[in-house]
Amino acid sequence: MLRTERYTPYLFLLPALALLVVWRYVPLVTGLRESFYTNALSFTGAKEYVGLDNFRRLFDDPVFWKSVRVTFLFNVVVTPLQTVLALLLALLVNQKLRGMAAFRTILLLPVAISINVTALAWGLALDTNYGLVNGILELVGLNRQPFLRSEDQAIWTMVGIVSWIGVPFWTLFYLAGLQSIPHEVREAARIDGASRFQIFHQITVPLLQRVTLFVIVSDTVINFTLFIPPYLLTRGGPQESTNLMMYEAWQRGFTYSDLGSSSAMALLLLVVMMAVVGLEFLVLRPRH
Repeated sequence: MLRTERYTPYLFLLPALALLVVWRYVPLVTGLRESFYTNALSFTGAKEYVGLDNFRRLFDDPVFWKSVRVTFLFNVVVTPLQTVLALLLALLVNQKLRGMAAFRTILLLPVAISINVTALAWGLALDTNYGLVNGILELVGLNRQPFLRSEDQAIWTMVGIVSWIGVPFWTLFYLAGLQSIPHEVREAARIDGASRFQIFHQITVPLLQRVTLFVIVSDTVINFTLFIPPYLLTRGGPQESTNLMMYEAWQRGFTYSDLGSSSAMALLLLVVMMAVVGLEFLVLRPRH
């Protein structure tokens, strides 16, 4: 009886583990295998083993390198931006002010909306000819802007759209972290004569270090694998200015039927993402 009870928890976990293997590890192993083969988008047909040729073709492809630059630029901007704004918003909504409950509800609305719906809604709002945003700009005497149709503006517009969803989501984690800090700690510092900035810099930020690490690492993974907004709004354009690596990998596999190159690019994306996340853990991990 005791031996049976010992294995009971694992039996309950078995379905979840089976799904994890099927939906996570099988595609990973399949993609790794496909990166060393060529000959079309067919998992069952005959393939030719080409070794590292798919990787060599990528390294000789200027489109690949541009997608790498765009991906890094996007992540260098969007992850710190979302983290800082989320922390500032959490500090704001943590205040006991009149109307704050209603403000919190409004702030969290983007989190409740599907990213597909959000992307399409912003695409309509930012339309050059009929969009609400350009209508407002024209109303106040400013020129209409191309936004997603401009090579110079498209990536920054994408940053704004993604942050509109991401910032409220990460604010929840920072808010939970702020509310877990004992009030007595800050009150003692205030009695000792510490200013608000000193309390924030020397008490709040260090005590939120684990939350910050979680937010930055999670946001990095999400942004490196971002696919829906470029797919729905720009198709990687204009002039490949929003051609993130995840979208380019999908396009090579399912538009150009080059599964080998697509798998190789996805594998490289995974390696780069793991390297960046590892660096973030090294730099930001709590020292105590």
